Amino acid sequence: MGFENFGTVSFTAEAKVADFITYLEQGKVMATRCPKCGVSYFPPKADCPSCLSGEVEWFEVKGKGKLATYTIVNYGPSGFEDDAPYILALGEFEGGIQILARLSKDIAPNDIKAGMSLVVSSVKRPDGRIAYEFKKG
Repeated sequence: MGFENFGTVSFTAEAKVADFITYLEQGKVMATRCPKCGVSYFPPKADCPSCLSGEVEWFEVKGKGKLATYTIVNYGPSGFEDDAPYILALGEFEGGIQILARLSKDIAPNDIKAGMSLVVSSVKRPDGRIAYEFKKG
């Protein structure tokens, strides 16, 4: 599968990192790492902007991360207006990986605190599309 069924709105059907979607369908949230310079990327990159290498290796983002910050989106941008309100969050994971994702609607707004434990997981949206989100860790 390509990017046509990713997230809420897809603007492309093909990408050099289309395997990202295949991994999400398998329940894995993956990032890439450059084997030449060791820099890791999320979202995944097919080419390393640090050393310009075209070689990358995939690895799964596992374990617990921490909530760095979040915002409540009350007016979604084009294509997301029907989803609002929702919460976007920045999570920090092992190896310096930072991920921007929605917080699960299962997390009560009063329970959201900077530094709280998170896990990132793939989710199947009601419309059949695939995405990823943070859940309480």
